[in-house]
Amino acid sequence: MEFLNYFSNVFTFANILILVLGTIGGLLLGAAPGLSPTMAVALLIPFTFKMSPEQGLIMLGAVYTATVAGGAISAILLKIPGAPANIATVMDGYPMAKNGRSKEALHYCFISSFIGGVIGIFVLIFFTPVLANFALKFGPSHMFWIAIFGVTVIATLDSNSILKGLFSGAMGLWLATIGYDSVLGVERFVFNPIFSGGINIIAALVGLFAIPQVLSMLEDKQNKPSDQFEMEKRSLYQSFIYNISRVKALIVGSVSGTIIGLIPGAGGQIAGLVSYDQIKKISKNKENFGKGEPDGIIAAESANNAMVGPSLVPLLTLGVPGSPTAAVLLGGLLIHGMFPGANLFTVYAETTWTFINSLLVAQFMMLIFGLYISGLAKYVIKTPANYMAAAITILAIFGTYSVQHNFADVIVMLFLGVSMFFLSKFGFTAAPIVLGLILGPIAEINFSQAKIIADTQEGIFNYLTSGALNLTIISLCLISILYGVFIEIKKKNND
Repeated sequence: MEFLNYFSNVFTFANILILVLGTIGGLLLGAAPGLSPTMAVALLIPFTFKMSPEQGLIMLGAVYTATVAGGAISAILLKIPGAPANIATVMDGYPMAKNGRSKEALHYCFISSFIGGVIGIFVLIFFTPVLANFALKFGPSHMFWIAIFGVTVIATLDSNSILKGLFSGAMGLWLATIGYDSVLGVERFVFNPIFSGGINIIAALVGLFAIPQVLSMLEDKQNKPSDQFEMEKRSLYQSFIYNISRVKALIVGSVSGTIIGLIPGAGGQIAGLVSYDQIKKISKNKENFGKGEPDGIIAAESANNAMVGPSLVPLLTLGVPGSPTAAVLLGGLLIHGMFPGANLFTVYAETTWTFINSLLVAQFMMLIFGLYISGLAKYVIKTPANYMAAAITILAIFGTYSVQHNFADVIVMLFLGVSMFFLSKFGFTAAPIVLGLILGPIAEINFSQAKIIADTQEGIFNYLTSGALNLTIISLCLISILYGVFIEIKKKNND
């Protein structure tokens, strides 16, 4: 219970002020399309140079936590995920908003994020030494199979058709190969110089979600405020009682987020999508998913924030980041002369435990300010479609350009967006494409590394299929595939 000895350090005036500003700033940055948690933390690292190590880490931690939750605001209200981690939230959050339940959806988002986040931080506090050893067991072969497991989820993300879901996922995997091979340095599918740097994930995310939404708004020439987005009268107490009653969705989300957070390099986008897929598979109301099912939001958002704490376990103990944002946080540690390992919990114990405790307090602040923002959603909802389309376009262009300061990313974003708009007319959805784009590099890089290692041993097949952990993940892949086939057959029989 060492963390209790340093809990009071969080409540100094300076630290509380930094926590409040970091949380509010993180929620606003998260809601802006294209400004991912990784980018938000990276942008703020220079501002921590003049701060004490304690205050600098508190700011970065608060922004990290709040940005993950804040991305759900635009996902629910505008059908544009603020970050890759919020892709799964779009699937039921936006339909709930269209059905006049936007305030309710935002309540579920922040309450679930709070519950998942608190569980994740407690895992970080109490199980760090044990889980650090678990994280070390994941090598290239295990990461390859985890990526393949994510690919098997693609088919069930498209509620209309498994075949369309698989085709969209394959398209995403192909897009991920554009550019230079990360291992051999070979140029692939570079039809134009603007593609030489590959498809940036933020450019793809903004293009595939934001631009089709803008074009859909402009299709309606009447440009009236969105009548279907009337703000419902929903008490916070009702939402809270319903949210905590959805125990199954909270457990699935929190457990998925915790496990995936521990795996180096996995990230919140995989946690949200895997938890969404799992709760959909075990739900009695499968047909409601994609139409405004609260369990979809609860599972996805609890997973996103449950991932935050565990992603820091391998970072603080081994120097191995559990997510892309944790990798940026590593830079925040190093610039203050703090190196991951045992010294963080001995020599720098006060700074480390104050930082971890601040993450716990940040969950409460994220809940308070997030719920307050939920009440302001009516101003977004009542905005005329033509003004909203203009605002989204500006944010999309700014968000895409700001990632690499490369106008080629903006062109790619617009091209993918217009293409997705026409594909959506034929029943294709963006989520499987984005998941394929995210998982493609993970699978490819880890397979290449696995092959290099296997060539010095018994061959690639034995390397990929030996060991209990490999066999467990392969079994999960097979179960996921068989379940998808079973659901499709059952659906056809019902029709």
